[in-house]
Amino acid sequence: MTYRVVIPTAGIGSRLESKTKNLNKSLVSISNRPILSHLIDQFAANTEFVIALGYKGQLVRDYLELAYPKRTFHFVKVNPFKGTGSGLGYSLLCCKKFLQEPFIFSSCDTLIKEKVPKPTHDWMGYSNTRNLSSFRTLEINKKNIFQIHEKKKTHYKNEKAYIGLAGINDYLNFWDAMSENNQKVIKEGEAYGLKNILDKGILKAHKFQWFDTGNVKNLSSTQKIFKNKGEPNILEKENEAIWIHQKKIIKFSTDSTFIKNRRKRSKLLKNFVPNVIGAKKNMYIYNRADGQVFSNIINLSLFKKFLKVCEKFWKKRKLNKKDRKKFQDKCHKFYHDKTIIRINDFFKNFKKKDKSETINGNKTSKIVKLLKRVDWKDLSNGHSGRFHGDFHFENILWQKDKKKFVFLDWRQDFCGNLQVGDIYYDLAKLLHGMIVSHDMVQKNDFLIKWTDKKIVYTFKRKKILKEVENQFRTWCINENYSFSKVKILTAIIFLNIASLHHYPYSLFLYALGKDMLKKELDN
Repeated sequence: MTYRVVIPTAGIGSRLESKTKNLNKSLVSISNRPILSHLIDQFAANTEFVIALGYKGQLVRDYLELAYPKRTFHFVKVNPFKGTGSGLGYSLLCCKKFLQEPFIFSSCDTLIKEKVPKPTHDWMGYSNTRNLSSFRTLEINKKNIFQIHEKKKTHYKNEKAYIGLAGINDYLNFWDAMSENNQKVIKEGEAYGLKNILDKGILKAHKFQWFDTGNVKNLSSTQKIFKNKGEPNILEKENEAIWIHQKKIIKFSTDSTFIKNRRKRSKLLKNFVPNVIGAKKNMYIYNRADGQVFSNIINLSLFKKFLKVCEKFWKKRKLNKKDRKKFQDKCHKFYHDKTIIRINDFFKNFKKKDKSETINGNKTSKIVKLLKRVDWKDLSNGHSGRFHGDFHFENILWQKDKKKFVFLDWRQDFCGNLQVGDIYYDLAKLLHGMIVSHDMVQKNDFLIKWTDKKIVYTFKRKKILKEVENQFRTWCINENYSFSKVKILTAIIFLNIASLHHYPYSLFLYALGKDMLKKELDN
């Protein structure tokens, strides 16, 4: 039979807190894919979808058009999607004209692993959830539903949690009820129409193993369950996202200029990075490169090969006197000015003050005093050339069969310049990854204790990364790069990014950066 699937995504997803600040709730990641992809991939390739759009709706549409160019979607704008008059029932009424046939209703925060039954009959999905007070419930007898209850405190033994997944065969009776368009319809959503079907016929119950993603706690639990062994460690960022869809990578940013420049730079870095094959205002897509993440397989021999490739990649570029001065000014702005702003953001975001304190037993002055000791003129006197901009081992793939490295997630510019950046910045990013690995962050293999005048931090570091750092130091010296300069810049990077990450990792980064900066300045 032919049928459609309606997925309402109009809501603001307030229960997911900061995760929906810049994204629609249906685009929050589970196993490096949006929740929405998990829902869509359950259905046959010829299934048509009706998507109700509201909050961050354009992003939902853009993602689906990039990820599923051969799928059929009917997009419906819902207005208002918040405040008076808004609600799930209103979203469904907006979609009514596209649902004049049997259809499946699927909440955008419900995941299952079982096959979804076709709407050959009327049915509702349930789960054996222990805590029923937060959910609409179903009274079930021999797989037949005989009562639908709204949220309540007390329950009968045969009540089960409704999971927000239903098959609607009797769509005429469903829409007959929904067309009353009153406050109960708006509030209860699909349940109101299903109650009418129940009053006039049989409504079956289908059992599922339910994975809820509607609040922060349940989302975190579901993310752990769905995590696949060996999948890339992608650190969450508030203003960015990376999604893996089939054999494609989709990159999202709140900054449209960021996306535009990334696309331009993919051409400048041709043969080293994947080709961008499509784009929207706030995201682009490219073919996923096969290979092993460098951090998972790194050894001294392979790292030596990598450095040989880097020598060709960086491609130093000589600048005339005028352009050289401009380049140095950009470096100063990028290193000094941004650092001051980011550190102030850190103090503000995490309610900290600049103080003299001991870090791991060593007396350390205020950060403002340490920064005054930095030779910013020397630091800004960088090596101009082709650059990556986020050069760490998670962004590097090794294709063993082709004996080739592929670089991922390149920076969009260097202080506004798309072609020329400071090679020292790439060197510092590499060292950053040798000290703080993504694996360490994912496993929370660090500790930070911060009192008024005392900071203590520890972290686990793989032996191979220490060995690679020693090899890297030797290579830098042989290539006439100042390793001290690389270390100072790495410390500054840690201080820079502290404000951008989650607590307590943010505190750890600041402490590490400050400690590292002091030690190198004292040498």
